[in-house]
Amino acid sequence: MIEVRDLCKSFDGFQALHNVNITVPRGSVYGIVGPNGSGKTTLIKHMVGILIPDQGTINIEENEVYDNPEVKRRIAYIPDDIYFFPQANIKDMVNFYQRVYPDFNNERLEKLIPIFPLDFKMPIRRFSRGMKKHVAFILALCTMPDVFVLDEPMDGLDPVARRKVWSLLFQDVAEHKATVFVSSHNLRELEDVCDHVGIMHRGEVVLERSLDELQNNIFKLQMAFNGDAPDFSGLHVLAEHKVGSVIQLVVRGEREEILNKAVMLNPLMVDVLPLSLEEIFIHELGGMDYAITSAII
Repeated sequence: MIEVRDLCKSFDGFQALHNVNITVPRGSVYGIVGPNGSGKTTLIKHMVGILIPDQGTINIEENEVYDNPEVKRRIAYIPDDIYFFPQANIKDMVNFYQRVYPDFNNERLEKLIPIFPLDFKMPIRRFSRGMKKHVAFILALCTMPDVFVLDEPMDGLDPVARRKVWSLLFQDVAEHKATVFVSSHNLRELEDVCDHVGIMHRGEVVLERSLDELQNNIFKLQMAFNGDAPDFSGLHVLAEHKVGSVIQLVVRGEREEILNKAVMLNPLMVDVLPLSLEEIFIHELGGMDYAITSAII
């Protein structure tokens, strides 16, 4: 389990993180989302022990991460901007990882080589961005970590490579109870892979729930009426839009309760539809300096 408690960090008077609290269950895939500059990468650098918190703690299985080599050996970190030694090829990096990570699994390396066919003798600096990501995942997977911390990990990968990587990560989650903490702007992809989601805004975690709970608390309500639309004050409406004779509302609440209240308005037709994670993200931030227009519904 990963626990972040009351984490604060400032840079030259700018508050990058403010009282961040996150709980990531063991064996889960946790997605952290938020607009640019919300603090996601700063949070991740604290979780892997790169940055020193001004206040608060980050623990993995009740052990603090910062300045703790034993804990760091159990973490595989893939940043958005990957760095390898300038003259290194894959063999050089494998040798380096073998010295740093005592659990480096050579047998797994042999199994991954056919999955990610790369020239082990070519300098990595000559690889494309996607190929460098392949190298990063090969090395990370071979360390046999308890925790994967991934910052925009699929950026630069083609759809086939994305599927390969997620399949391997899911294998570690299923077989070894590995935990995956991932930051991404691809909300459609996170919706397919995550079971827990946190939303960050201006250095704070404004929402943290299981994905099922999140998607069962906000819906799109479609109705049509004979004549003028009635008063919707009985519903918790986040956004409203009219398309021809159909009125679309984004509403918060339980599905059955929403449907019962909608039926009492005597519509000609009524339908309650789930929202995607991307739509939920947009509307959850609708009251936080984000101008959500009717065209987004």
